[in-house]
Amino acid sequence: MRDGDIHRVVSLVRDAVTAWKRPAVTVVAGSGSPFKVLVSCILSLRTQDRTTEEASERLFSLADTPPGMMALPVEAIEQAIYPVGFYRTKAAQIRDICRKIAEVHNGDVPDDMDTLLGFKGVGRKTANLVITVGFGKPGICVDVHVHRICNRWGYVRTETPEKTEMALRAKLPREYWIEINDLLVTFGQNQCSPVSPRCSSCCLTKFCDRVGVTRSR
Repeated sequence: MRDGDIHRVVSLVRDAVTAWKRPAVTVVAGSGSPFKVLVSCILSLRTQDRTTEEASERLFSLADTPPGMMALPVEAIEQAIYPVGFYRTKAAQIRDICRKIAEVHNGDVPDDMDTLLGFKGVGRKTANLVITVGFGKPGICVDVHVHRICNRWGYVRTETPEKTEMALRAKLPREYWIEINDLLVTFGQNQCSPVSPRCSSCCLTKFCDRVGVTRSR
């Protein structure tokens, strides 16, 4: 894929994803609450999207602010978010994050990378998602879909999601930074799957280098 093709590629992906349901965290982002984005992203780690969405709805029906979450017994959080992956660990992490938000940050979710990374259980993917879709600030959230697809296109050649983030920061036009994760998660879940992607029906056939693709549909 030539670097200059990215504008056409993003336009085509935007059109394609309108046919599919958007990621759970994107739906939560519509609430305008960085706190909900933060919690939902923690729940989404190693968890299917539908499970994340349902768990988020159950939990936020009980509490949707740091003080409200802190008032819940950890067992209530566990019960609400089950069966997300590592639900007991995540329940404890959510309570600890809420305590730090209340005690250290005056009840407000931080909007900078370094502070967010100081929360237990928060990595670059989660921090970037809070910054971008929670606060609308520039950043590039790279999960496994973004990492896989950008390398499959041949747009970057990197070994890890973190290296992909840095490569994209260096070359992806800034106008696409915030939306790239939402677009490629949806595209990756429905079209450009990890194994046997649906290349025969893909709108990007003439742009994609198909790096690493050995079998497709």
